[in-house]
Amino acid sequence: MTHSVVIIGSGFGGIGMAIRLREAGIRDVVILEKAEELGGTWRDNTYPGAACDVPSHLYSFSFERKTDWSRRFPPQPEILGYLRHCARKYGVLANIRFGTEVTEARFDEDAALWRISTTSGALEARVLVSACGQLNRPVLPPIGGRESFAGRSFHSARWDHGAGLRGRRVAVIGTGASAVQIVPEIAKEAAELRVFQRSAPYVIDKPDRAYRKWEQAVLRNVPGMWELSRARTYALYEARALGFVKYPKLMAMLEKRFTRTLKNGIDDPVLRDALIPGYPMGCKRILISNDYYPALTRPNVDLVTDPIERITPSGVATAKRAYDVDVIVYATGFQAGGFLAPMKIVGRDGRELNEAWRDGAQAHLGITVSGFPNMFLLYGPYTNLGHNSIIYMLESQFRYVLGCVAALRRAGLAWIDVRPQAQDAFTREMRERMRATVWEAGCRSWYMTADGTVVNNWPGFTFAYRRATRRPDPRHFTARPAA
Repeated sequence: MTHSVVIIGSGFGGIGMAIRLREAGIRDVVILEKAEELGGTWRDNTYPGAACDVPSHLYSFSFERKTDWSRRFPPQPEILGYLRHCARKYGVLANIRFGTEVTEARFDEDAALWRISTTSGALEARVLVSACGQLNRPVLPPIGGRESFAGRSFHSARWDHGAGLRGRRVAVIGTGASAVQIVPEIAKEAAELRVFQRSAPYVIDKPDRAYRKWEQAVLRNVPGMWELSRARTYALYEARALGFVKYPKLMAMLEKRFTRTLKNGIDDPVLRDALIPGYPMGCKRILISNDYYPALTRPNVDLVTDPIERITPSGVATAKRAYDVDVIVYATGFQAGGFLAPMKIVGRDGRELNEAWRDGAQAHLGITVSGFPNMFLLYGPYTNLGHNSIIYMLESQFRYVLGCVAALRRAGLAWIDVRPQAQDAFTREMRERMRATVWEAGCRSWYMTADGTVVNNWPGFTFAYRRATRRPDPRHFTARPAA
């Protein structure tokens, strides 16, 4: 059967896109979801302490306000509940095909259709939208001996809730965004906790607290208060872009906040020195936590900075000593640069996306890829942020995709394809602007390709991205009329 639009993924991008299409009168939409439940990253990451590092009033759709968040920074169960609510309220839950993983999508130029192969059969679409996100495929580190470990081991995004950590000896490998939330929770119950740090992160205090009942009532009942709270939060976070993308010296203000957080959390000068990063503030993701540093001072917790040499049947070994543990948690991040991997995507003239992206992912405005007509990416290259809410970026992309779909219908087109000149010009602009950002100030991060090119982040203000995506420019596209 041929559908108007097929969306891959049911996280914020997929659910939001489906809602916007439905509101535009396009109801023949199918969402393909490989898991048995919607939610994307907020379905997958159920580890202890999982929460968002963007305030709740900003980490939600502008068209579906929620006034009863329990905290200023929303915990994972509430975010997942919000997404379920949106899918039910706007009638897109019935559009989701669960347990359906896409293996291949191939564009049939003559028929102007995307022919999609899945683990549950085949289907066709006039328009294909990828809403897979950037943080959906866990990375396990290339450490020898991983398979030999006799205890239980798992990635933080595939949490083993049956592992039973109370009174056990636990190793956490990695000190990124997930680890700073996990470590304080495990430290409360583990007999011994070893935290293996390759490079120290910048951690600043988290201005979090529970919302009071009267505050929720005001947000719910006083006209404009929710919108005012959202606008104020947006402005505060957007101002940080100056330090990230234009004037890296402004990061000194956040560095002072880091120094204060470290000093307040760690008394031991030796431990404190081990937690000072060796790269500029903001070059890697800045983390927020009020309890990570205090957790490292607990008598049952040990920070290990010696490089890991191998995993043994009984634990983790460095050059200096071996650590016997019962459970290993890999808080080692995601394969962020693949975007649509491991799916096989084939466009015009049999061109494979993996081949087109062999030197790094490229997409005009992070949304359209030359040679792949009627295909649109959400949260694609150059659209990640270091300072604000990705939901804002997604909503900008929803509008752009809707504009393209409307143009197809209005002009009676079989397909549209972004011109290579437009895509190349956008990529050159991004790479030129990226040189002034803090992300290229001298560190290795998941924002980069293997050759050190940053392809994940948007080097500017989010309102500038919204302006750039306010409507598709016909000059950027080539088109074929419908027969």
